[in-house]
Amino acid sequence: MTESVTPSSTVVRTSRGLSIAGRRLTLYSIMDYLRAGWPPHLIRDEFNLTDKQMNDVMEYITAHRDQVEQEYKMVLQQAEENRRYWETRNRERFERLAQTPPPQDQEQLRAKLQVIKARLGIA
Repeated sequence: MTESVTPSSTVVRTSRGLSIAGRRLTLYSIMDYLRAGWPPHLIRDEFNLTDKQMNDVMEYITAHRDQVEQEYKMVLQQAEENRRYWETRNRERFERLAQTPPPQDQEQLRAKLQVIKARLGIA
């Protein structure tokens, strides 16, 4: 994994994208909260960040607004594509499951298991 560090060394680029150094927290997660109208001090508390980390993140977002917004938009598009894929896949799976007959009665299964155990000589 390659990391490129900004002068503040709080915001780094990792394989996940723009992240907070030493954390698995991306700026895109913080952007979700900012878009939802959360003030920075509550976001800081929500993610257990220091004042310096939150200030550096806010400064980075302000200084690189266009780039961060563009990447955030791409992340949201990818998340929507993933959501649609899994929704379709799960719907198809649930449809198949709905078409399969329900399992046999539990007593029938126990009797069947006893026959197999007797055949194998297992008590």
